[in-house]
Amino acid sequence: MGCDAVAAEVHPYLDDQLEPDRVGRIQEHLRGCAACTQLYERQRAMNSVIRQHAHYYTAPKHLARSIRSNLRTLAEAERPRRRNAWGWFASGAAFASAATLAVSLSLLQPGPRGGGLEQELIAAHVRSLMANHLTDVASSDQHTVKPWFSGKLDMSPPVTDLTAEGYPLVGGRLDYLDQRAVVALVYRHNQHPINLFVWPGDAAATPLLARQGYNLVRWSQGGMTFAAVSDLNPADLQDFQKLIARSAP
Repeated sequence: MGCDAVAAEVHPYLDDQLEPDRVGRIQEHLRGCAACTQLYERQRAMNSVIRQHAHYYTAPKHLARSIRSNLRTLAEAERPRRRNAWGWFASGAAFASAATLAVSLSLLQPGPRGGGLEQELIAAHVRSLMANHLTDVASSDQHTVKPWFSGKLDMSPPVTDLTAEGYPLVGGRLDYLDQRAVVALVYRHNQHPINLFVWPGDAAATPLLARQGYNLVRWSQGGMTFAAVSDLNPADLQDFQKLIARSAP
């Protein structure tokens, strides 16, 4: 199975809508393709955010009967004009997709739900997955990633490759939190992306938080604030925090 076929079926794969043989072929492809694995992780992250905020209601029986009746009437009226019927369906599908996207994007904006900086950190993490913008500089070499930030910020971030410990460096990028540019270092553990945000200043440590299907931990040391966000389980994320804390100044 090629990358195009996997990309076309990643949504039904996540929704358990494929036959077992197709599932097996997709899983086999994902084990050997980093690009498709990244696509899968981004879509899985977006689905997680939507599930955390979606509200489901059971439609009354009379509404279901009315919809079925109206669909039958519409089908009979449109049967002589199937092309027009297809145009109506395509327009409806496009509207549904746009509505889903609007809901997803609204979840990424800090707003009245509260959470302050923690909400912004989680939103920045999800944005990086959805927009295929995990890195501006993609490299596992800390001597490539660290100099890339030179001149872009008024700080020199500590960059450490933790491949030997199971948390390889993927790269880095500039991101924005609280109307300021910050460093975002990207790591990975068992195909789970980790965003490590770093900016100047000391802030009170935040115990590990679980929100919207993601875990977040924040601490300060050496005159800098660190925040790690991922869908990793809490134990692995706390192990990652300890490794960074030991390697940072």
